[in-house]
Amino acid sequence: MQKRLTIILFFVVSFAYAQKKPLDHTVYDTWETVGTKQLSNNGAWAMYSVTQQEGDAQLYITNLKTNAKLNIPRGMNSQFSNDSKFAVFNIRPFNKDLRQAKIKKKKADEMPKDSLGIANLTTNAITKVARVKSFKFPEEGTGFVAYLTEKPDTAKKATKPAEKKDSDMDFADDEPAGKGKTEEGTDLIVKNLLTGVDKTYKYVTDYSFSKDGKQLVFACSGSKKDKTAPQGVFLLNTEKGTLKTLIKGKGSFKNFAFDEESEHLAFVGEQDPEKQEIKNYNVYYNSLSLDTAQTIVDYDMPGLPAKWSVNGDGRVSFSKDGKKLFFGISPIKKAKDTTIVDFEVAKVDVWNYKDDYLQPMQLKNADRDSKKSYLSVIDVFSSDPKVIPLTDLTLPDANMVAEGDAAFVLASTDYGRRVESQWSGSTSKDYYLVDTKTGQRKKIISELNGYAMASPGGNYVLYFDRKNGNWYTYVVASGKTVALTESLNVKFVDEDNDVPDLPSAYGVATWTEGDKAVLLNDRYDIWSFSPDGKSQPKNITAGFGRANQITFRYERVEQDNNPFNRMVDNKFVKANELVWLDGFNNVTKENGFYRTNIGAVKAPELVVMAKYKYSNLAKAKNADVFIYDKASYTESPNVYVTSDFKSETKLTNTNPQQQNYNWGTAELVKWTTPKGYKAEGILYKPENFDPNKKYPMIAYFYEKLSDGLYTYQAPAPTPSRLNISFFVSNGYLVFAPDISYETGHPGQSAVEYINSGVESLKKNSWVDGSKIGIQGQSWGGYQVAYLITQNNMYAAAWAGAPVVNMTSAYGGIRWESGMNRQFQYEKTQSRIGATLWEKPELYTENSPLFMFPKVNTPVVVMANDADGAVPWYQGIEMFTGLRRLGKPVWMLNYNGEAHNLVQRQNRKDIQIREQQFFDYYLKGAKAPAWMTTGIPATEKGKTWGFELTDDKP
Repeated sequence: MQKRLTIILFFVVSFAYAQKKPLDHTVYDTWETVGTKQLSNNGAWAMYSVTQQEGDAQLYITNLKTNAKLNIPRGMNSQFSNDSKFAVFNIRPFNKDLRQAKIKKKKADEMPKDSLGIANLTTNAITKVARVKSFKFPEEGTGFVAYLTEKPDTAKKATKPAEKKDSDMDFADDEPAGKGKTEEGTDLIVKNLLTGVDKTYKYVTDYSFSKDGKQLVFACSGSKKDKTAPQGVFLLNTEKGTLKTLIKGKGSFKNFAFDEESEHLAFVGEQDPEKQEIKNYNVYYNSLSLDTAQTIVDYDMPGLPAKWSVNGDGRVSFSKDGKKLFFGISPIKKAKDTTIVDFEVAKVDVWNYKDDYLQPMQLKNADRDSKKSYLSVIDVFSSDPKVIPLTDLTLPDANMVAEGDAAFVLASTDYGRRVESQWSGSTSKDYYLVDTKTGQRKKIISELNGYAMASPGGNYVLYFDRKNGNWYTYVVASGKTVALTESLNVKFVDEDNDVPDLPSAYGVATWTEGDKAVLLNDRYDIWSFSPDGKSQPKNITAGFGRANQITFRYERVEQDNNPFNRMVDNKFVKANELVWLDGFNNVTKENGFYRTNIGAVKAPELVVMAKYKYSNLAKAKNADVFIYDKASYTESPNVYVTSDFKSETKLTNTNPQQQNYNWGTAELVKWTTPKGYKAEGILYKPENFDPNKKYPMIAYFYEKLSDGLYTYQAPAPTPSRLNISFFVSNGYLVFAPDISYETGHPGQSAVEYINSGVESLKKNSWVDGSKIGIQGQSWGGYQVAYLITQNNMYAAAWAGAPVVNMTSAYGGIRWESGMNRQFQYEKTQSRIGATLWEKPELYTENSPLFMFPKVNTPVVVMANDADGAVPWYQGIEMFTGLRRLGKPVWMLNYNGEAHNLVQRQNRKDIQIREQQFFDYYLKGAKAPAWMTTGIPATEKGKTWGFELTDDKP
């Protein structure tokens, strides 16, 4: 009877699997994922979005007590009011309407625009306002919201649309870049949420609330059509409804900043003629006792360096105590010589070996560098005010300390050492304390290969020295340096570092209140150090992490619903605070959360550990309610809330259609490499896996992927990585091995780990050893190219953006950043560890190009002509080399595309080709026309060659 029941159950399960269909390329667009999520401050409401890959998102607002739910189609950019009574959000246009507007090549102003939604959480009523570009809440105040509208919809059907690229219209609120003309403002509406009363202010270009919400400052551009329209800067008292004119007249005013107490205001502005190329910005100041704004810094202010001026792009901010005002200055720009005739002068980039940066990098950063500001400060209440420059061209970077209340800023420079970034990828820096009253500089750290930061209270400067892998503090009061980690037999740097560079630190967890202790991470545990060195270090997780191979990291659970919030309270914790820790089991790959007392030395308390991948944990500001999402390979991500993790409430049910498809499973596999190294990876199997059958397998790799065992792999047209869930659903095994590298021999390292892992799996009867493919993108693409030169164990290969000739790639440019590629080989991922002239044999040994005569594996190469990371001529070298040798090779060049495909239509295209390629070589399917006869240039854009044929490639 038992045997009969087992047989019946077997057939029932088999029948259920048989009814499930494989994923196809039509499923992508509506496949869902979890978007943003947040809790109201009182913990009574959760707001979260579910987005589609290419479709309309859904925003939900759920009452956690009653489970009542508001559904806002296409809602996004949501935010709760500080008093938890309202929620405000944008409502995006229908995706189909945006698509049609793109098809019709509409101008940016004619594109469908976002609307604004306001949800009253007491009545559940939703108010909608059309054509709104932005909205703001005060950081702490209640009762008001302000929003800025789009220009009126004046599109005329008879107007011929201008040519526009698809990429220029990706967002509903895009606006065309200005051409030197002052952009006319639009309506600003200030809404009293409690009374429903609106006030409208015309032609507003910028606006900002004070922290308490009692004041709202805004700038008005005026209008050429309406000469009576107000121009200038105005300050609204939201409680009294009174309006104060701070500046009257035409100009450009921006970067508004209130002090902590909402009593003082500063901003930058200029009132020069519109056609004047170089604008003369001033810093303006106002307080509650002043009727108008006063110019506090102008071009002839004492202390301002000669030929320098206020920078209109620099950030303006008060110190927390309101006594100091920080702003940016910069050298006065040289105006363009209008007498130069453009076609009579040369257009040339001059490369000089003494330049700090290569010309491509300079050109890439030219706009950013032209706007760079240099931090300066002024004493707001001084009887003899003057500008104190805190930075300059030789000391360009600085950060405020203790929110500006400290008597100094922490400044840094790599001046004189920037050239080395060409081959090192980074530079060493000097650090200074710069006095905010005098500008006097005190060097505290020299030539640091690492990084430094001030403590929250400004009593210490914490820094990490990569040269010896240790942490130190500089004690501001005494000028002494304290070694924090030198005496410990524990490493605080990457123990698995396998690049030819100094290992990186595991990082800082947090500080305790009053700068009493700093918490630092080792590989597994968290340590507490006295920054003055007077107390012994404490392992606050008591070594539990290392003993159990669990990595603990401090979980910052305070959520920031307001993007303008300084989040000061998050910079430190109280001395004996009970905090949350993220826990990751390095053996099982399980994830979860623990709790521990920051002042204790004991094993953390387990709250939850499961076979899931958890998102960050976020807590309501004034309640013990938490929101998060979790997923696994088999379970789509969903949003949950809990108060204690003993029970949890599931708020979403994403992708219910997944149950209709043959999905899959993910398991950890382990093996030993030929040299005796312990190795592991992930093996994905179809849901209907039958051990009595033989399956084709694709190995997909990069560096280390096994930590993602429980990561959900949504079926999606990827940038050119392997679409794992798609291939698994379609009857493939997918193997993702981890790789560790030996400096100087990255190619053979790939052979050591990937090939041995594949051979280990081939011992299983259900792996078809004659039908194994490999796929990789970028660094993975390089390894694919290398592997097929070593033997013929692979039936098909796909290499995305590979490097095949390290000798030519070594001196190339990463056009996306303008950086030279030398650092990659000498210090980072390419792992040669020497220059081309020191070890030329390693460059040739690791270059697949020189071994192409050995290749017999059919291979597809993707090399895009706008690749900003790997020069696309590397793909050309691979294709032309193999073609010259008579090897089966194809190359895809997605025109104007990046290193990883960006445009969705290209992502969809490559998914189809990748399936057709592997299906032909690994499943015996028919070959598509693009593989057999190709696509002539004369047919480009007319046919894509997807049709299957009876021909052979």
